[in-house]
Amino acid sequence: MDIEQKQEEHINHFVNQASNLDGPSLVTVINDAISHPSLFAFSEILSLPNVTQLQGTEYSRYIDLLQMFAYGTWSEYKSNASNLPPLAPDQALKLKQLTVLTLAETNKVLPYDGLMQELDVLNVRELEDFLINECMYVGIVRGKLDQLRRCFQVQFAAGRDLRPGQLGSMIHTLSNWLSTSDNLLITIQDKIKWADRMSEQDKKHKKEAEEKLEEAKKTLSLKSHTMSRGGLTYEAMRMRRCSPNLVE
Repeated sequence: MDIEQKQEEHINHFVNQASNLDGPSLVTVINDAISHPSLFAFSEILSLPNVTQLQGTEYSRYIDLLQMFAYGTWSEYKSNASNLPPLAPDQALKLKQLTVLTLAETNKVLPYDGLMQELDVLNVRELEDFLINECMYVGIVRGKLDQLRRCFQVQFAAGRDLRPGQLGSMIHTLSNWLSTSDNLLITIQDKIKWADRMSEQDKKHKKEAEEKLEEAKKTLSLKSHTMSRGGLTYEAMRMRRCSPNLVE
């Protein structure tokens, strides 16, 4: 079962749990969701009406915390830790995993130094263990650890929830990519047409050259035949002069 299918199952489970709850019971489900080792998408929970109704209440910090797990990173949490609930160890681990996904969205080569700083990791061994055991083994990323260049080369990374306003930017980026692709396709088609024309011209020139060669062969053959007949006639006349009594 791939990670996308697992995500859908876990999301549906927590959405169904949270849909009819409020207050402390809803906070418990939110904590369970951000602690779950295989759940990495939270926008569906955030969009529930009873979750949005926590805003302005004594539990509003848990909406902010859920948003942090939907869009934020470990460093962003640390910068706002005084305004957010404290994290349990498994929640801190989850936010660091999500941080790797955010970094992999824009860069396919992640330097070790930057990762260690973002994740509060002290050494390369600890970082590589985290990437292998908590990211690649879990299935949220695939890639290659390059110890020589001290970087992680990302081959695949699961997507995170879109930040508010990010959808418009993504649509704009995709539109530009589509326009560029269309222009590239037109250029390729023009080059194919040019290559076809060149191929036809080459065939035509080759045919003309072959026809000229055949014509030259025929001309040479005719001249050779004529000269051959002329040589025999001359020889016969010479022999007649040398042997007047030769009977033909």
